[in-house]
Amino acid sequence: MHSSSLFSFSSRYPIITCRVSPPSSPTFVASVPLPPSSSSDSLACSLQCPHFQSCSGCTQEFNLHRPAVVDEASGFFKRYGVEDFTFDSCRLWGWRCRAKLAVRGSSDNALIGLYQEGTHTVVDIPECKSHHPNINAAIELLREGIKVFDVVPFDEDQGTGDLRYVQMAVTTHSTNLRAPERYKNGKVQVSLVWNSRNERSHNADKLQALSSYLWRKGGPNSKFHLIHSVWANFQTSTNNIIFGNRWRHLLGERDFWEHVGGIDISLDPSSFGQANTRAFDSLLWKLHKYVPGGSSVADLYAGAGVIGLSLATSRKCSSVKCIEVNKEARLSFEKTIQRLPNSVDCSISWHHADASVNPLSWIIGSDVVVVDPPRRGLDASLRQMLESVPSIEKRMRSSSQSSSTNAKEEKRPWILRAKELSIQAGNKLTPEENNTLPQRLIYISCGWESFKEDCKSLLSSRAWELEKAHGFNFFPGTDSIEVLAVFKRRVAIKKKKKSGIKKVGIKKVRAT
Repeated sequence: MHSSSLFSFSSRYPIITCRVSPPSSPTFVASVPLPPSSSSDSLACSLQCPHFQSCSGCTQEFNLHRPAVVDEASGFFKRYGVEDFTFDSCRLWGWRCRAKLAVRGSSDNALIGLYQEGTHTVVDIPECKSHHPNINAAIELLREGIKVFDVVPFDEDQGTGDLRYVQMAVTTHSTNLRAPERYKNGKVQVSLVWNSRNERSHNADKLQALSSYLWRKGGPNSKFHLIHSVWANFQTSTNNIIFGNRWRHLLGERDFWEHVGGIDISLDPSSFGQANTRAFDSLLWKLHKYVPGGSSVADLYAGAGVIGLSLATSRKCSSVKCIEVNKEARLSFEKTIQRLPNSVDCSISWHHADASVNPLSWIIGSDVVVVDPPRRGLDASLRQMLESVPSIEKRMRSSSQSSSTNAKEEKRPWILRAKELSIQAGNKLTPEENNTLPQRLIYISCGWESFKEDCKSLLSSRAWELEKAHGFNFFPGTDSIEVLAVFKRRVAIKKKKKSGIKKVGIKKVRAT
């Protein structure tokens, strides 16, 4: 494939949206209840991918705009009092802006794709309909380079070969282009997972040659500027973990920026990033509606703090506290806060800590708690604490000692460690500690089954009631749903006290 044909995917597989288009600005976020699907909708919104069934990525060929789980979700929320559940079908093709792909086969016939379901047999997916078209173009350029320089794909059985995996990430935010043109002209950050301990290993010359080829053919001086940057990750482990601990920036821009939720965010190749950038942006703008201006926010499972920082900017929060167990997210957080508007007047902090360990210490003093847990759902300790908020609050109120007279030197090691590793930012000083507890809980879920269990448990505790729920189509082609659920504290109904006046009964006297 010649460099002049790199962008042929854009014309063959146009980026189309169905039923609900991504918003051009936050004012026009579209999210409406879907009517029953018709057969014409099913055909119009079909995957039409040549790799369907052989590839494990997609499981639903028709009705991309309405996975079957939507009907189940609508019924579930209706049972709990939410009659106006909405579902945003988002972008249906070319939506995936982040892909991790295995590299197997031979240098003459490299297989770059996903494993077949239940196997370690790699299916080549050069014409994937889910990928942003420029990921497919970058894959073809990589395949070409593998052949030119005789780069040997990884052999799992023997543990030999050069290239194990590749991660392709697309940035769709370029201020040099008009807004409507930014998405389709996204640039690809290529991360090569190399089967060696470091850049000085025996096959380092091939790594350098391959990365230079990608940059020469797809960099800013090529006919079509496709490549944002090239990185190397070094991995020799025999387990199924894709990335090793050692990274090296090889060529191109070092910083990778995206724009979601009204802010610029920085993402290192090792950072977690949402695969569906536009759907995530739609969810963030919807979330902003449910956070009162000036709130104090605790963002748990925060990653690089994207959710918390977008709220700090859009809702003029008084404080935002981000809690994240992965220390690798810290660098992205530090870079992101440097691009926040100067007008942000908020106390902002990021803490490297496990939110499941003494979770009360992280939510105390917050008006709103936002949780975005992994697929398994909330940690049991956090869920139990949230269910106990009313009783905790009652104990706090009944205490006769004020917070000032009750202050003690902090000795808990996990709190001390988190404070040592925390980052403070923003124009405001850290607010004084107070004992208020959140009145609103916002739950972002990527695991429908675990969310249902967490939701039932929270509601059965009678500490919370469900206020709103919205669904988003983060993975078209699969029967999955991303949920934004808003809970508010249940107002306890006080029992009326009986009056002190006793009714005196009239005794009947029998006549004698």
